[in-house]
Amino acid sequence: MLIRIDQSAATPLFEQVAASVRRAIADGSAAPGERLPGARDLAASLDLNVHTVLRGYQLLRDEGLIDLRRGRGAVVAAGATRGRLQEAVRELVAEARRHGMSAPELMELVDKEMA
Repeated sequence: MLIRIDQSAATPLFEQVAASVRRAIADGSAAPGERLPGARDLAASLDLNVHTVLRGYQLLRDEGLIDLRRGRGAVVAAGATRGRLQEAVRELVAEARRHGMSAPELMELVDKEMA
């Protein structure tokens, strides 16, 4: 898995680390059960402080995308690929219902966004 950051970007480095892992999970290049690079190794390769990487990993853990365990490291969570997306869909459907939107109307909006 390739994790990229831009030292000159306005986005905090820990968020860039987390975003890179999120992308890898979303595009399938990081599968459930796969180990992520160790925090020290990743920090060294990206020229970051280890605490910056750990903060990014902790953010992903809080989102339910990875499991962090002492001695085992960071591992992509079993339900990482669909869990958050499913929750977002539930929230979107609930919001659409509050606005009186029908399923075909919602699907039309989704289709426009996906195009």
